Amino acid sequence: MLNLFNIEKDSPVQHIVSECLKKRNIRLSIKRDDLLHPLISGNKWRKLKYNLQHMQATNKTQLLTFGGAFSNHIHACAGAGKLFNIKTHAIIRGPNLDINNPTLQFAKQCSMDLHAVTRIEYKQRQDPDYLTQLQARFPHAYIIPEGGSNTYALAGCAELTKSLPEHDYLVCPTGSGGTLAGLIEGSLETTQLLGVAVLKQAEYLNKEITALSKKAAQQSNWQLLTQFHDGGYGKFTRELWQFCQTMQQQYNLPLEPIYSGKMMYALWQLIEQDYFASGSHIMAIHTGGLQGLDGLKYRGLI
Repeated sequence: MLNLFNIEKDSPVQHIVSECLKKRNIRLSIKRDDLLHPLISGNKWRKLKYNLQHMQATNKTQLLTFGGAFSNHIHACAGAGKLFNIKTHAIIRGPNLDINNPTLQFAKQCSMDLHAVTRIEYKQRQDPDYLTQLQARFPHAYIIPEGGSNTYALAGCAELTKSLPEHDYLVCPTGSGGTLAGLIEGSLETTQLLGVAVLKQAEYLNKEITALSKKAAQQSNWQLLTQFHDGGYGKFTRELWQFCQTMQQQYNLPLEPIYSGKMMYALWQLIEQDYFASGSHIMAIHTGGLQGLDGLKYRGLI
């Protein structure tokens, strides 16, 4: 079957040069997946790619997914809908829609239908009966889970590893676990993988990751770091935001403090604590999500 869904572009690798790295004899490279595409960037495209192909294979013509009002995943699905001319629907954790919110504004501009639900209803987003009801209500829709993490997402994230230069460590921010699971699937067993959990009490993600990835269940070359959440999901300290601004100024590396900023701040602390062996090459994945900066500005948080 003809694959109609591709952006046919790879993202660059940026090398960071600093005294901190030099004196420890460590190389640090950033896979700039934030530069993959102007509408659908980073891990959100990696996760969507094979989901869109599966949507086509199952003769569905619409997309339905879930997210909060400032969700990168909602933004990416709306962008994909516009780019590939697919009708999109989003179940938004509500109960009210703020149409001045920049993420939802963008979604509306992409002709995405937004369905606000109460937080109680939103909690049912993984419940099989609730999903059956939604499928009956939207019969032409292919349903993608919140954050986009499922079996088809893994293939796109695994594919990413094939485009990377040789490295010893592979690091990514971790929200729902799909990106880390996919990177484990695609990586050599000699690579050490670190996921930086961006939410509080994220130990449960270890189970999610091993459920998604057979290799994760069998191998011990990966670890979820749960101590760098900086207050919890969507929260961040002044120090973290200052670090993000410093990385932009010194290395021309744009970061937001919710995902990739948290990962880089954690990584920098680990480097300063001599966590990585001398002679190591660390590859960090910038998973995009820079659209979130507009939402933080809108709420007066930065």
